[in-house]
Amino acid sequence: MVTRRRFLQGAAALSLLGGSLKPLAALAASGAKSAVSPAAGAAAGLAKYVDIFVGTGGHGHTYPGATMPFGMVQLSPDTYDAQWDACSGYHEGDGSIMGFSHTHLSGTGASDMLDVLVMPCTGPVRLQPGDREHKGTNYRSRYDGVTPAIAPSASSKPAVKGYRSRYDRADEHAQPGYYQVRLKDYDVLAELTATLRAGLHRYTFHGADEGHLLIDFAHGYHDDPAIPTKVTDAQLKLIGNDTLVGGRRVHQWANGRHIYFALKLSRPFARATLYADDTALPDATAEAKGTNLKAALHITHARSAPLLVKVGISGVDIEGALRNLDAEVPGWDFDDARHQAAAAWERELGRIRIDTSSERTRKTFYSALYHTMVAPTLFSDVDGRYRGMDLAVHNLPASANNYSTYSLWDTYRALHPLFTLIQPARVPDLVNGLVRMAAESPDGPPVWPLQGVETGCMIGYHSAVVIAEAYAKGFKGIDYASAWPLYRKRAMDDDYRGLSYYRKLGYIPSDKEGEAVSKTLEYAYDDWAVAHLADAAGATDDAKKLRERSANYQHVFDRKVSFVRPRANDGSWLEPFDPRGMGHSAQWRDFTESNAWQATFLNQHDLYAYMRLFGGEQAFERKLDELFTTSSALPADAPPDIAGMVGQYAHGNEPSHHVAYLYAYTGAHHKTQARVRMLLDTMYQAEPDGLAGNEDCGQISAWYVMSALGLYAVDPVSANYVFGSPLLDRAEIEIGAQRKLTVQALSNGPDQLYIQSVSWNGKPWSKSWISHAELAAGGHLVFQMGSKPNPQFGAAASDRPPSFGKTAGSAAT
Repeated sequence: MVTRRRFLQGAAALSLLGGSLKPLAALAASGAKSAVSPAAGAAAGLAKYVDIFVGTGGHGHTYPGATMPFGMVQLSPDTYDAQWDACSGYHEGDGSIMGFSHTHLSGTGASDMLDVLVMPCTGPVRLQPGDREHKGTNYRSRYDGVTPAIAPSASSKPAVKGYRSRYDRADEHAQPGYYQVRLKDYDVLAELTATLRAGLHRYTFHGADEGHLLIDFAHGYHDDPAIPTKVTDAQLKLIGNDTLVGGRRVHQWANGRHIYFALKLSRPFARATLYADDTALPDATAEAKGTNLKAALHITHARSAPLLVKVGISGVDIEGALRNLDAEVPGWDFDDARHQAAAAWERELGRIRIDTSSERTRKTFYSALYHTMVAPTLFSDVDGRYRGMDLAVHNLPASANNYSTYSLWDTYRALHPLFTLIQPARVPDLVNGLVRMAAESPDGPPVWPLQGVETGCMIGYHSAVVIAEAYAKGFKGIDYASAWPLYRKRAMDDDYRGLSYYRKLGYIPSDKEGEAVSKTLEYAYDDWAVAHLADAAGATDDAKKLRERSANYQHVFDRKVSFVRPRANDGSWLEPFDPRGMGHSAQWRDFTESNAWQATFLNQHDLYAYMRLFGGEQAFERKLDELFTTSSALPADAPPDIAGMVGQYAHGNEPSHHVAYLYAYTGAHHKTQARVRMLLDTMYQAEPDGLAGNEDCGQISAWYVMSALGLYAVDPVSANYVFGSPLLDRAEIEIGAQRKLTVQALSNGPDQLYIQSVSWNGKPWSKSWISHAELAAGGHLVFQMGSKPNPQFGAAASDRPPSFGKTAGSAAT
């Protein structure tokens, strides 16, 4: 995330840079008319405000392809399959496409997937994608001299022409549930859409009359471009003259995950060739096994009519992929499937309907809302089978769904709180899935689960937070009783990533465990969450112990310097200490994707006690001011995730996301209003390079959606929301059971960012926060805005948000 946003500091952070996509009408006017399918049309309804390409530039790591809300299939173009900025398989700076694969991650900083690559080709069969430099397809850096992570190597080797094709951004069009592009080297118009478990392709050949589909089943994401994706147990099998099926295990980030597919063509292929290790197998071969498998399906009279391809996927087996395909795409009506996908997106986007005088805000909001609903992803078949975290096949209870792709270190902060408001019917499935994972997994409670495998990415075990939040907010139909012993074992017994030290010493020593300061702080918050699960189980003594232990943050706080900092096993503070530094020595990282500046404000649950460590609320407030106004300089070894800098605040990474709201706890809520509005205005654009950092499976966008509504869950387990500075003039939110929440900001505008007063259901509301229970019942929340701060709003101790279950006044006694 080393982006140009490093120069953003304080109120001087006024604008974002970067180009934008041409609208469809402009493409026609510019001569790209032939590239646009007559069936594509312009998006209607709320979808017309969604720019799918937000985050496909910079270091956003999103993909532009077709998917359904929370769908298992993400059918999208791959421009590259290795290194950091190809985490989603696509970057808008590339100029060529390798093909279209069926699984992608949205906005992650680590990656995998890119399963079942399909590429429509003409001419001779080529089995390698070729160099990215082929025919001028160099990565184009736009990041102020920063070397991109996926820049092509300065190799003197001649470019290799492979099956990839050049394309022009002007020939690219996407809207929710649909994607199209013209492949210039083959003169093929490619169109994509999706159902929940299947992808549909439509290829119109305008050039040669003979063509073929290249299916590269060795293709997938790999960190090192010199080391291929590690695949085992792969098989391809031809069925008749129109079907190809297969399965494989992939040993990348999610080590050992299973994926299966079934591919059918709308008309028979003339012949088919299977390849193993890039060697053609005899013509009569109908099945191949190995690690590097590919297939070429040859099409005669390619120009006679568009070729349709439908692909079902499954994590269970080939039969599951076939059943998913037959159940969801029984025929060949591409346009009907595209319209159904569009309708599904319209329903989901319609959960929040907004009024704003700013077209930019409208586009940014709905682009963000779209990106909050592409993960977690469905991971169960139409017959209710799914592959569990033990890699065994399980059966779901009737009408339940299983999900994957939980980026929990990121998403517990804003995405899951957003779901509790706008996706209440989906919350029990999402949360029960986490409980099942904790029971099935040999690794215990899920941390970053992907397709039946625990990646172990990031620290803490924040699935506990998502479950505890659901309990605190009163969600029914969730197996809290089964969750408690699983999470108790992790909290009380497991020797897991420094927890033994944490239990013994009250902190994790930085000379014994990497990232020890951040781990200490995040385990403290997980203790707070697991205490709520103990409450649900009636385990009173454990709940009390966990609440007491959740104050362990104090053991890494040095009152002399007012920072959290690394501490040794013998209790001494480790030297040297630089609050901008990553570790106390070159060999150690003491913080996770952060430094002491950001980690010092990581406390989310016990703020009134925490403020006393600084010397009181005024000292804490001054420290917050200093965070936002100090130099943004970072050491050379800082990870690129620390981005979107405003002082030492880093909006491009999640540990900072609640920090602007902390002023509310000091009684200076007007400072929260100013900071939040500045971040809304400067950190988001409806542009490819419109995000401050990785999208992280919807968390960056969820921060925008919640904050634009004027609400944020500093401590999701508290079941409360702190007010910010609502960006929207009005929003109507469907919150389930035919209830609506209306949020209105009167006299709102770019210079009218300060709350003068608030009313709730027509009555004055002096608090700077509101509970989930009140919002979930429906009602009318009105903010009266003005151009000058009202320092009295939220200033009284009784009006500040509760923390650790206490109000500001009671916490001080």
